[in-house]
Amino acid sequence: MSSKLEKPLAGRVALVTGANTGIGRVTARELARQGAQVFIATRSKERTEDALDEIRALAGPTAVEWLELDLGDFASIRKCAEQFLARGTALHLLINNAGLAGARGMSESGFELAFGVNHMGTFLLTSLLLDRIKSSAPARIVTVASRAHYRSTGIDWQAVRAKTASRTALPEYSTSKLANVLFSAELGRRLAGTGVTTYSLHPGVVASDVWRHVPWPLRPLMKLGMISTEEGAQTTLHCATSAALAGQSGLYYDESRPKEPGRLARDPALAGELWTRSEQWIR
Repeated sequence: MSSKLEKPLAGRVALVTGANTGIGRVTARELARQGAQVFIATRSKERTEDALDEIRALAGPTAVEWLELDLGDFASIRKCAEQFLARGTALHLLINNAGLAGARGMSESGFELAFGVNHMGTFLLTSLLLDRIKSSAPARIVTVASRAHYRSTGIDWQAVRAKTASRTALPEYSTSKLANVLFSAELGRRLAGTGVTTYSLHPGVVASDVWRHVPWPLRPLMKLGMISTEEGAQTTLHCATSAALAGQSGLYYDESRPKEPGRLARDPALAGELWTRSEQWIR
């Protein structure tokens, strides 16, 4: 068997956010197993060491590097992007995996916590890396969303700049995931013809650390019947690596198949307004 078949991603570079645990960790490991040079971007190197060690043992000592990233803090995001860009390497796969659910409050950069981390952090990081991604084409941007976006009733532009209003923070989580789907679709439209394709997805309801802030006793009840992180990473990996998807962009996936997202997620006017406001907010 040729090395190209053994390592189909040899020579490719991937950056995966939130890859110290859960589906992000599985995603980073499998991309490295297929030959990609992987950058893991997380808040804590100490809490990422185990994932780094696992990938190095599997794919070699130079297969993975760590970058510090707090998606709730614009200054941290800018520093992370600067550090990556300074390496001068290409970027073929950006996996916007990191996110939180069930946490209440405000992000460091002044947004409702779920919206600030899940959407605004992802929007800023992608924007800062976009020129490098375009120069690396063919390239892909994969954003982990959720079927929770179907439950969102819309985006309240005032509420996303205020503290979490609900007790569970799950309505706010749903809105942040709607923003993920809208962002990926709008990004796909804007990148048409560049060789960069975009994908958003529902990974399944995964028993991962994303739920760590959901209060007891709701958290263990929620996890009953959830799928494993190994299963949950499959749609992300499909969107990142499947040759069959090379000609598709801006679509939403569930169980490794395109699926029609919710009505609001299909609204190009809402997607355009979200993009315009997000651009203004990151200035």
